[in-house]
Amino acid sequence: MQIVIEPLGPNARKPLAEPLAFGKVFTNRMFWQKYTPELGWHDARISPYQPLVLDPATLVFHYGQEVFEGTKAYRRPDGHINLFRPWENTNRMARSAQRMAMVAPDPESHLEAMIALVRAEHEWVPSGANESLYIRPTLIAADVSLGLSASRTYLHYIILSPAAPYFGNGFKPVSVHVSTEYVRAVRGGTGAAKTGGNYAASLLESERVKPLGYQQVLWLDAIERRYVEEVGAMNIAFVYNGRRIVTPALTGTILEGITRDSVLKLAPTLGYEVEEARLDIHDVLRDIASGEITEVFGMGTAAVIAPVDRLGYAGKDYFVRQAPGPIAQHLLQALTDIQYGRAPDPFNWTLKIEVPS
Repeated sequence: MQIVIEPLGPNARKPLAEPLAFGKVFTNRMFWQKYTPELGWHDARISPYQPLVLDPATLVFHYGQEVFEGTKAYRRPDGHINLFRPWENTNRMARSAQRMAMVAPDPESHLEAMIALVRAEHEWVPSGANESLYIRPTLIAADVSLGLSASRTYLHYIILSPAAPYFGNGFKPVSVHVSTEYVRAVRGGTGAAKTGGNYAASLLESERVKPLGYQQVLWLDAIERRYVEEVGAMNIAFVYNGRRIVTPALTGTILEGITRDSVLKLAPTLGYEVEEARLDIHDVLRDIASGEITEVFGMGTAAVIAPVDRLGYAGKDYFVRQAPGPIAQHLLQALTDIQYGRAPDPFNWTLKIEVPS
């Protein structure tokens, strides 16, 4: 890919802000390129961070034809930078785009663009404990029309945000409300695609339960309202008897989380059993109450591992015995040690970006 790197003007340079939050501050530069049927993907450039200028009738505003991704860059002890399984993100973006009838950039070119942008903004990768540079690639429909149809033109852009841990309170448990009235996705829908509509549909219930003391919502299947799917923007796992990690099996309604897959591959090397299964919420709550389930945690790029201390269902709270528990802490340490380059990477998950000293 030929990427034009535009110079930064004197007013475009911003210092790294402190303290960091999550997704509040953005770097000096962004990547973007355009697609038309006549030219294909073209005009790839790294430019100063700037607003997008779009016509009010642009299709993305009216029919939600868009997908996005989320991954991170990590500062290594040697000063260089690691990306974590970025090819999985590029491939998932292509799958999401296919489900949304969009033209995706070539995964290799997409990865090349991420690397070029992170290298250009390497000074923005923070070095504090559990800090990282969050990478948000986005693909939107760019046709100007109010007719309902798949767009013929697209805009692909990538922005970067230096990030503190997702949960500002650190590795502390979150409380989860089990939704019985609303659902996140249905089979045959877009649940497995990383598209904004899935998240927009979750906001009403999420906002409703915040005043009740719940930070996240656990979604059940849309048909029987009894099988566990996702929690908030994360996959979820349950630890049985301090040894066996069980997570809902993928059904087409659950996002194929890269952190989820990493936990399933990493945990057996740490001595734990793993299982993907169809989990009935009534069985889960019974096993929490009896103590057979000893830990519950979410898994996602932003939070990595998020321990859960209670599940609220039908007006009753079920308290998890260990939150945070030893397995969640073990997985978090082992996974982040690989991500930050503090430990060997036996899975070849990391991609090292060398930067000037």
